[in-house]
Amino acid sequence: MDHTSRPAILPLALLGALTGMLSGLFGIGGGVILVPMLVMFLGFQQRLAAGTSVAAILPAAVVGGIGYAVQGNVDWIAAVALAAGVIGGAQLGSFLLSRVPTGFLRWMFMGFLAVVVVSLWFVVPQRGDEISMSVLNAILLVVTGFITGVLSGLLGVGGGVVVVPVLMFFFGASDLVAKGTSLIMLIPGSISGTIGNARRRNVDLRAAAVLGIAASLMSPIGSVVATHIPPFWSNVAFSALLAFILVQMLLTTLRKRGK
Repeated sequence: MDHTSRPAILPLALLGALTGMLSGLFGIGGGVILVPMLVMFLGFQQRLAAGTSVAAILPAAVVGGIGYAVQGNVDWIAAVALAAGVIGGAQLGSFLLSRVPTGFLRWMFMGFLAVVVVSLWFVVPQRGDEISMSVLNAILLVVTGFITGVLSGLLGVGGGVVVVPVLMFFFGASDLVAKGTSLIMLIPGSISGTIGNARRRNVDLRAAAVLGIAASLMSPIGSVVATHIPPFWSNVAFSALLAFILVQMLLTTLRKRGK
């Protein structure tokens, strides 16, 4: 898709609603769903899809984060530490986005999905777990945020697919606290990445607005549903969803190479 070809509002709104539901349910910005969907079904070029996704993440992250915060499922100190790293990382990621070949981005994204799918089977937290904060952990959270920000700007993912497993596995957070903290962290990352992408014309702001508004309407529902799903089955559902997307992207990529 080029900048003169604009997708209709209805498919964008439906995709945004799906993204918002999944965002609230799994604590992700939704880019891990949004980027491949924009590429496969709405004809976006990979680079433009990544930039548009980063912008669309913002409303869903704000509304979903508030939903988790109201339920007491946000570690604010961890969120601030992560956000401090995300802001700089997102700028670097958006800088690299305009310089990395599209084909490489696509394969990098698929490799990233594969790692997350596998990791989810090894990270099954308990609902009562909390993050033990120390100076070392605070520094590690900033580093995690920076790496997440780079991935966010480069791949168009909000970073929740990185942060949620990392908070559970390495920092001892419960699944709900990991999801809520992740959504709060995504807010500055989305703003920072979008500013960089807009300067480099790697974002469709009209599409991002439609996607983001629709997503923000469904995100609170997902955050409420998440509290009623056991952690193990939440991980199973998330890994199955990502595996489905990975297979679809792989098949699409192989078909294009075969032509």
